[in-house]
Amino acid sequence: MIQMMCLGAKMSSPSITPASTTPPPARTIPGSYGMPLIGPLSDRLDFFWFQGPETFLRKRMEKYKSTVFRTNIPPSSPFLGKVNPEMIAVLDCKSFSNLFDMELVEKKNVLIGDFMPSISYTGNMRVGVYLDTTEPQHSQVKNFSTDILKRSASIWVSEFLSNIDIMWGKIEKDLSASGSASIFLPLQTSLFRFLTKSLIGADPANSSDIGDNGYIMLDKWLALQILPTQKIGILQPLEEIFLHSFAYPFALVSGDYKKLYEFVKKDGNEVVQRGISEFGLTQDEAIHNLLFILGFNAFGGFSVFLPSLISTLGSDTTGLQAKLREEVKQKGGDTLSFASVKEMELVNSFVYETLRFNPPVPNQFARARKDFVMSSHDSSYQIRRGELLYGYQLLAMRDPKVFDNPETFIPDRFTGEKGKELLNYLFWSNGPQTGTPGPANKQCAAKDYVVLTACLFVADIFRRYNSFTATSGSITTVEKAK
Repeated sequence: MIQMMCLGAKMSSPSITPASTTPPPARTIPGSYGMPLIGPLSDRLDFFWFQGPETFLRKRMEKYKSTVFRTNIPPSSPFLGKVNPEMIAVLDCKSFSNLFDMELVEKKNVLIGDFMPSISYTGNMRVGVYLDTTEPQHSQVKNFSTDILKRSASIWVSEFLSNIDIMWGKIEKDLSASGSASIFLPLQTSLFRFLTKSLIGADPANSSDIGDNGYIMLDKWLALQILPTQKIGILQPLEEIFLHSFAYPFALVSGDYKKLYEFVKKDGNEVVQRGISEFGLTQDEAIHNLLFILGFNAFGGFSVFLPSLISTLGSDTTGLQAKLREEVKQKGGDTLSFASVKEMELVNSFVYETLRFNPPVPNQFARARKDFVMSSHDSSYQIRRGELLYGYQLLAMRDPKVFDNPETFIPDRFTGEKGKELLNYLFWSNGPQTGTPGPANKQCAAKDYVVLTACLFVADIFRRYNSFTATSGSITTVEKAK
């Protein structure tokens, strides 16, 4: 969906293949952008309508016999202003890693490619996610976001588990009443309460409007920014005409955003003041960055990722649930914590494999900071300064030269010594899982919190239930633990 839970990076990317004295042979980047207007339009229709993103990219990989090629990636003009869809796709693990080398690339205003939502959505300022690491304010915002997480550590687990308990109570009630229960609404209401209290230090119950409707406000604010870049799957050509042809005006959600701003200003004043006094931000900068972290990164990211975990588990027929339940029983202790779930090797591996197989942030972008030579496994390519690189994480994380049986979901893939080594190549957080977020990179500040929270979520399920089934975002049966 987007760069959700992560502010997003420089780090040294691991070597994908053993060092060699002979570099891969040089090759001209295959592919083309086609004729003006016609080429971008044709690719847009294939990408969003006739093929879908994955098939669109796979077909071109086959056509060019290359994991690196030139193509148009929507959205594009004429209705979205000066949006240039011309990009270089990088779809193997080795070339994909260049997207996170901040000596080679920059991340200024490329969260979702050359298209950037109006800064009206973020208080008429570029919040941290749009800043490159060379911009001085990036360090201020990145350090502020890291501080928020550290200060939330004392309540993060308890708030998460208590609100997830409310979620499951609502699901069980709906399940009893109708034989099926939607996950999404109970999850979002619980996530909003948990994240607002943990990150902002504000209780949404203090405002009836925010408490009842805050999560809906965030959903609308988030959706309007990214709709031109998303394949929704509704009736065509309506999707192309109404969702991919123009940017939506901030005026549609300005009233709701103002309410959220005032709520954070008043009820999150302590955190806002830390942004001002400790990190040199203005009040507006602190509040708008907090709202982006809350709504786009955290709330948006977990709203995509946690249902993916439930869906994968609820549809499994291999006995995975029993294995996870046994591990949670053996290593969970009296009370779940980050420390206890760190000991659950299979639970962690399952979470990592879900991130590999069904990443919540499928698209990654970066712009070449300078001319450089980029290598895939078997070729090297000349990249010119200013060219936009596009990585589709779902394909890069299914690289057969890195992952055995890459098209198969293997829950224990990341266990043992070999599994730990593979974490060097699990790029889901604007960098590898083994990377360390910091001011000099764009890696997700909450990378470790995301994984550990997902592990808590899975562990809590199997302390609560012996088994459950789920299809298409709904729980259909649960068997309570005895």
